[in-house]
Amino acid sequence: MAKILLIDDEVNIRMMIRLTLERNQKYHVETAADGPEGLDKFGEGSQWDLVLLDHRMPGMDGLEVLHAIRLRAPRARVIMITAFGTIDLLTAAMEAGASEFLRKPFTADTLRGAVEAALATNSSGRRTETNRVEPDAEIYSPITFSSLTLNGFRIEFVPSSGEAIGADTLYTFHLIGADRNCHPCTVLLPNYMKELVRAHTNREQFPGKDRFWQAICEETLTNYILQHAGPPAQGVLRVEELTPGLRGWIDAVLAGSIRNASR
Repeated sequence: MAKILLIDDEVNIRMMIRLTLERNQKYHVETAADGPEGLDKFGEGSQWDLVLLDHRMPGMDGLEVLHAIRLRAPRARVIMITAFGTIDLLTAAMEAGASEFLRKPFTADTLRGAVEAALATNSSGRRTETNRVEPDAEIYSPITFSSLTLNGFRIEFVPSSGEAIGADTLYTFHLIGADRNCHPCTVLLPNYMKELVRAHTNREQFPGKDRFWQAICEETLTNYILQHAGPPAQGVLRVEELTPGLRGWIDAVLAGSIRNASR
């Protein structure tokens, strides 16, 4: 029976999560109402198989708690729970050591799927029996989401994709759920979006070449799963707008590439 520590300041959320997970008698859940209580119960971490950690808490927030957990137990499995799913939060939490995310509100099935996905990873944070494609060495990105589990799904890029069809380039990804089922997803990147990116950055060439455009599609798919807790309808997603979040992501990637090249 897996032992789970739940740290959340909302009593109703704690009760719902504990009852949902303990219903099938696969998990034992203990709860804490804030960060200090959670860290006290966490101890050195060896007795816990998984921590469910709320992001927004009074006093000591989830990122501070996550930092403290990583100092005590660098390989602890932690799911960050948030009602404010943004790429900026994903980035900050990744830097603090999180690799699993669950967005509120969520269903009982989504919760169970996220927990099962987290427990299906080994101590390094990678899912067992999954061959993840490593990013192209030519592109340096401080933000890559292929090692994350989002609402129970992990994204894998299909290397043979990247085919131009008319004015679109099609990139294929596999979304691997907690049940190990594969959900193929095609992300369409229109040529006009590439032109918008070139205008925004005032440049024609990008680090990693095609890997850069693939990464934009990966970021878009990541954001969709974070917001909708599941794959796109009919397994197709189109990049249609150069949003402020996407512009910020592009700027961060290019800034990281410049820093990396200067070393």
